[in-house]
Amino acid sequence: MAKVYYDEDAKLSYLKNKTVAIIGYGAQGRGQAMNLRDSGVKVIVSELKGTANYKQAIKDKFKPIGAEEAAKKGDFIQILTQDHVQGMVYEKYIKKHLKKGKALIFSHGFNIRFKQIVPPKNVDVFMVAPKGPGTLVRIQYEEGKGVPCLVAIHQNASGKALQYALAYAKGIGGTHGGVIKTTFKEETETDLFGEQVVLCGGVSELIIAGFETLVNAGYQPEIAYFECLHELKLITDIIYSKGIMGMRHVVSDTAEYGDYSRGKRIITKQTRAEMKKILQEIKNDSFAKEWINENKKGRPNYNKYKKAGQAHQIEKIGKRLRAMMSWIR
Repeated sequence: MAKVYYDEDAKLSYLKNKTVAIIGYGAQGRGQAMNLRDSGVKVIVSELKGTANYKQAIKDKFKPIGAEEAAKKGDFIQILTQDHVQGMVYEKYIKKHLKKGKALIFSHGFNIRFKQIVPPKNVDVFMVAPKGPGTLVRIQYEEGKGVPCLVAIHQNASGKALQYALAYAKGIGGTHGGVIKTTFKEETETDLFGEQVVLCGGVSELIIAGFETLVNAGYQPEIAYFECLHELKLITDIIYSKGIMGMRHVVSDTAEYGDYSRGKRIITKQTRAEMKKILQEIKNDSFAKEWINENKKGRPNYNKYKKAGQAHQIEKIGKRLRAMMSWIR
């Protein structure tokens, strides 16, 4: 069983007299920065001047500064920019200001796991990863609750890295929901696998394949959209709150029987073999190398895939149908 930490296991006093620098004021940066500040922690934020996030930081009563200044002033430096730019930000602005007694923080382990960032040995390196978007991190904190987090230690130079990490998690509200101990390797590999095989890649292709099957068989695309995409939210919401068997209990007996008897004809042995292949590509670094090279080349495949996705019939039908749904707006 995984080790789980709660409020009583963490002490905010470990952050006393520490300055936390949040680099990147997107949804996650905003949620973490505001929660830490409300928990009594000294927080400074860095964001590119003139951007919407920069303006939001000012609106939230922060005084955003450059990444290098933030790295210089911060005792704990949390990097919350996108994965593909973290290495550049680190090399250009942060690395030179790391010294004994400082800590480098992440909310996803990609750059540490795939060695795009190799910190000096005299600093702590840990991860506090909320299992929810930054908006939810903020909302749950304001309601006196918390989004569960993952915590991992990559370097423990001070001998207090875990205490610092738990204090940080408490500062953003994570210990209210529970903090599960993991490793950078486990978090990164399972996160990428989940995105590619289930949450994004798997679900997207399943929806499109179902939609195309119905449309190609002569059914109206509007009806296919409702059955294969729109109603998915109803099912995932139930799974989210009640689990898979909870969902099966709620749907009709006809749907439940169809689930049991037909699901394995869609997720076949071949599908499972491909899942294992994708996991191996993550573990042996080939996906990371592919993604890093894709960015270096200007994202030719990324842009091609995106353009094709935007042009698909399901997007055109969906845009028209969603305009009829006032509750979405």
